[in-house]
Amino acid sequence: MHEYPITRRIIEIAGEYAEKYHAKEVKAINLVVGDTCGYVASSIELYFDLIAEGTPCEKARLHIERIEPKLQCSACKTLFVRKPFTFECPSCKGEGRPTDIGQEFYVKSIEI
Repeated sequence: MHEYPITRRIIEIAGEYAEKYHAKEVKAINLVVGDTCGYVASSIELYFDLIAEGTPCEKARLHIERIEPKLQCSACKTLFVRKPFTFECPSCKGEGRPTDIGQEFYVKSIEI
């Protein structure tokens, strides 16, 4: 349920941007959503059309770029996607450590 207020805020940001540049409508909103950021991309998509109704974003396309979380090997520093049930680096068999990759959440661009 916490995707509802964040989706509303995304639409507000895009509307403010359109107003600032004297555009009547927003054509597209491009988001970056990491898989471990705490928001579910499909829920944002679900709420978007409902919340955008009657706003400058009503006809806008929502594009979501999803970022898969990656680990970094403590030995060779390789970044890699974790396989189920293991933290082993595919390059050197070292141990993978968590990174911030996959926790992103931001509006990448707004097209008017």
